Amino acid sequence: MDQPDPKDIVRERVEGAHQALVGLSHWIHANPELQFAETLASGWVAEWLEKTGFEVQRGIGGLDTALAGHFGPGPLHVALLAEYDALPDLGHACGHNVIAATAVGAGVALAGVAEQLGLRVTVMGTPAEEGGAGKVHMLEAGAFDGVHLALMNHPGPSDLLLPEILAAQTLEVAYTGRTAHAASFPELGINAADALVIAQVAIGLLRQSLRPTERVHGIVTVGGEAANVIPAATSGQFMIRGATLAELRELRRRVRACFEAGAMATGAELTIDEHIGYADMRHDEELAELYRRNAEALGRSFDGPGRIEFRRFSSDIGNVSHAVPAIHPIIGIDSAPAVNHQPEFAAAAATEAADRAILDGAIALAWTAVDAARSGPVRSRLLA
Repeated sequence: MDQPDPKDIVRERVEGAHQALVGLSHWIHANPELQFAETLASGWVAEWLEKTGFEVQRGIGGLDTALAGHFGPGPLHVALLAEYDALPDLGHACGHNVIAATAVGAGVALAGVAEQLGLRVTVMGTPAEEGGAGKVHMLEAGAFDGVHLALMNHPGPSDLLLPEILAAQTLEVAYTGRTAHAASFPELGINAADALVIAQVAIGLLRQSLRPTERVHGIVTVGGEAANVIPAATSGQFMIRGATLAELRELRRRVRACFEAGAMATGAELTIDEHIGYADMRHDEELAELYRRNAEALGRSFDGPGRIEFRRFSSDIGNVSHAVPAIHPIIGIDSAPAVNHQPEFAAAAATEAADRAILDGAIALAWTAVDAARSGPVRSRLLA
């Protein structure tokens, strides 16, 4: 007797679990947790996987809220990446609750065909995408060793196959000056706030010569304590982005010069703490094409008028993609005019359209893995 088509099995498993996956998404959405503190979310994902027969490792890579659930004999090893951290004050305004539920759904579906297709299926819980570089820590700790393809999708206003995921880095900047009475003895002070203002003006002027793919943006975290005291300590957090790591390095040099100008002009002392860098995304075009066909078979569209595209951003999956063939398409949740990192998008991440994206996204990712496993040339390339 012929075996059932793996794609039919995958679809049935996702459809059968859909309402429970929606419940998982809505639990995470209702309980937003910031980077490295996703205790509830990671726990729920781990419990889901354990109940469906996965062997779960918690706290991998030295991160309390990172996990990996494994199922199947292999040899082809596919990883589905789950994110679940939220944004300060905005909650799940990037829809990571949808990502988590989608990855679990795709992983559980592929578990049903793992032996038939010679797959090892891993669902990875990857904390702190929003600035903490969770995947980078996991990558450096060996969590992706032996993985042949890494798959995930991300909510946005519309479906998009190949978003421009830029290299990025956060710079923590601090100036130290000297206090003085602002009216009686201003000449005795060293104004750290002036240093930060000079740096921001220099960055503003720098923007005219930046490439279209380069970004510099930030916030002042400490601006002084009182209007009648010359500020002795100010600080800020700034992000720089470039199309590639090489362009990011050059941009970092130029932005650092802007901060150094503030120190030179005022006499304040400058310290710069460079956070872990996010690499640009290298989309595996062959896997992306498989995803496109599968998403379109489910009624998804990557073209059409009136689209709002989540096109340029940064993510720590970029670092993963330099080591493992990977894809990161955007799946639409009909949020327009709301876009990512707005309160209205957070609300849209727990709607009927977002729930539908979990169903379609999980099936499309799982079908992509099935196609990769069944295509001789693709499978051979990935295994090599």
